Amino acid sequence: MRQLRVKSELCLDQRIISICEDSYSFSNEETQLFQPGWTTNETIQYGAYGSSIIDAFNYSTSDELDTYTYVGEFGTYRGGGYVYEFRSSLSDFKTNLSELHQLGWIDEKTRAIFIQLTLYNPSVQLLTAVTLLAEFLPTSGVFTTAHFEPIDFYKLRLKYFYQFWSLIQLGIIGCSLGSIGVYFWRFQETNRISQLFEQTNGYIYINLQVAVYVNDILTFLLGFCCFFSMIKFVQLFRFNQRISLFAETLKSCAKKVISFSIMFAIVFMSFVSLFYLLFVSKLSSCSSLLTTIQMIFEMTLRKLDTSEIIEADAFLGPICLALFVLLVVFVCSSMFMSIIIDSFHHVKENHKEDQITLSFMLKKFLRWTGLKRLNELEIQEERDCRMRSQYFDPIENFPDKMDQFLEAVNKIYVNQKIELSRLEKAGL
Repeated sequence: MRQLRVKSELCLDQRIISICEDSYSFSNEETQLFQPGWTTNETIQYGAYGSSIIDAFNYSTSDELDTYTYVGEFGTYRGGGYVYEFRSSLSDFKTNLSELHQLGWIDEKTRAIFIQLTLYNPSVQLLTAVTLLAEFLPTSGVFTTAHFEPIDFYKLRLKYFYQFWSLIQLGIIGCSLGSIGVYFWRFQETNRISQLFEQTNGYIYINLQVAVYVNDILTFLLGFCCFFSMIKFVQLFRFNQRISLFAETLKSCAKKVISFSIMFAIVFMSFVSLFYLLFVSKLSSCSSLLTTIQMIFEMTLRKLDTSEIIEADAFLGPICLALFVLLVVFVCSSMFMSIIIDSFHHVKENHKEDQITLSFMLKKFLRWTGLKRLNELEIQEERDCRMRSQYFDPIENFPDKMDQFLEAVNKIYVNQKIELSRLEKAGL
């Protein structure tokens, strides 16, 4: 609980009252250290009060509290203040609040009371920052506000980056930002070339290598951005049965495909090494590792004319081709198709289409176009839903309940203040 106060100043017209307390501002904020009871008398014995009571009358800066400026309805408040922390048992807490009330911790110089707390729901891993603010106006009014800010740290942790669609979103964001930066780079390079052309009137050679390089980078980034965006459409069409089956199949067989890919990469690279070492001096398509990999891919897709390999070596050529067709084309391809088909059948048997979402979207569309009208049963059901949301939703009514609670606290505070002033006048 944090309090912000104002300094006492002499009134401009002292005929009616000599001391004035103005509205809160950064210039008239009170930052002095006080003793309990807002006094500067150092003869008070510290043993009479606990450390939490003494600290409640000492000003703390925003750096010490790790708080920031807050914008309220009637003013902007700094992050510092006089703080009382709720760190004791319930009985000690009640005792401390009673002592603070007796010491007049809240008085006519108080301009804002912050009650800040953090709530945690372990079942959904959700943190909620709660800020309750009571603003004390110079006209003796109190205005209360409540602010709730839920924070899902699950999405902020590294686990967020393990999700496939999160990587797609990061790809779109990265390519988009990169395209913007490279576009300005290309614009600057274009201006440089234009100025150089104007200065020389085109009589010297202008090297456009950097401009071509920048333009190629921009083309690549735009291409990847379009690619990731088209992949994103798969998620948007997830309510379609076929698209949903496709996505669930890929998700189901992901681990199996990764394991298969490791095995396939080992077999594939072994054949790349074999063909490269045997035919590096006989075939132009095996002159380098990169061209050999390209040739092996074409053989896997059955798009390569194998007569060149047979002509290059009449004995080893057919043997290598037979081994490749047997291990890669037949065995590995069949294993890959078996993994996909098995996962597809498993997903299809356990697949549950989101009929609720589809029916809701279809119903809303038909109502919006006027092709379907509500019957009496649906009208009554909507009325019941409205009644339940109006009277049985505690979240919607929580701010109103908090306002009622703070108004009751304000009434108690005002009544106690009036009673204390009456007793002081009576000399009691």
